[in-house]
Amino acid sequence: MSSEPPHTPSTSQRTRIKICGLTRESDVDVAVEAGADAIGFVLYAKSPRGVSVVRATELARRLPPFVTPVLLFVNETATNIKAALASVAGAIAQFHGDESPADCWQACGQGQHPYLRAARIPMGEAGRGFDLLKFSQDFSQAQAILLDAQVDGYGGGGHTFNWSLLPPNVNAHLVLSGGLNAANVIDGITQLRPRCKSLAVDVSSGVEVPGQKGIKDPARIRDFVVAVRQADQ
Repeated sequence: MSSEPPHTPSTSQRTRIKICGLTRESDVDVAVEAGADAIGFVLYAKSPRGVSVVRATELARRLPPFVTPVLLFVNETATNIKAALASVAGAIAQFHGDESPADCWQACGQGQHPYLRAARIPMGEAGRGFDLLKFSQDFSQAQAILLDAQVDGYGGGGHTFNWSLLPPNVNAHLVLSGGLNAANVIDGITQLRPRCKSLAVDVSSGVEVPGQKGIKDPARIRDFVVAVRQADQ
């Protein structure tokens, strides 16, 4: 358990929104127009949403000021991570593999680039055994801990985990991910916001055209953002 003093949770924060797994210019534009705070590009070749560094760089150039590009890595080499972060201006890293705290710190230039660290939470009652307090302490240098459901392989699988099993007070900024959509994101925000320093949400499959991974649906993106803003009121 962390030795840091517990934070005082807020119930009236603005929830920041990341739309992840974008592969097309039109989807980037719609996400920005809808009000996304961050846009995620998957730099993992085995993912159906994966793009190259060159492609991510092209797409990220469309982003206006104050919309952050996020580069998702899975067990990538430090050399390739540093090159990708140098290529995409203003980017932060998101680690979704087996990276240790030292791996993340070194790959991000020892603090030169912020990073998010994904915590893979087992689904169902097994989630009770995941020690999020220790994980958050181990990765205390991360800008935030991203919570996703544990699935076979790496990356998001579009599944939710049992939010109610998370600790009541986590001294970290959290990003809720895994199976979110416009129908359930209000419940997720309501449950998790009081448990952490601040809360953001991350959506990918929940705003896609059904059966077309990496192809976003403009209406679903807009509905998701509207739902998050409703939760903030």
